[in-house]
Amino acid sequence: MNKAELVEAVAKNTELTKVDAQRALETILSNVVSGAKKEPVQLVGFGTFKMSKRKARAGINPQTGDKIKIPARTVMTFKASKNPKY
Repeated sequence: MNKAELVEAVAKNTELTKVDAQRALETILSNVVSGAKKEPVQLVGFGTFKMSKRKARAGINPQTGDKIKIPARTVMTFKASKNPKY
């Protein structure tokens, strides 16, 4: 399911228009991302979003075989609930 399909499903299951459903979804996702930058965002019965730091590492360019440096970065991770309710 992609974002457009999710917006359509939300609109279909609620009394929202597609525009309002898209706005609601974007607001929720924006708040999850901004919240996870400060502390883990736990949605009980669904899972936890949090930011994790990845260390810099060496890699290989698959097209050329050259060694490259992959820089350190911060990524969002999601851990699903053991017993999802939804």
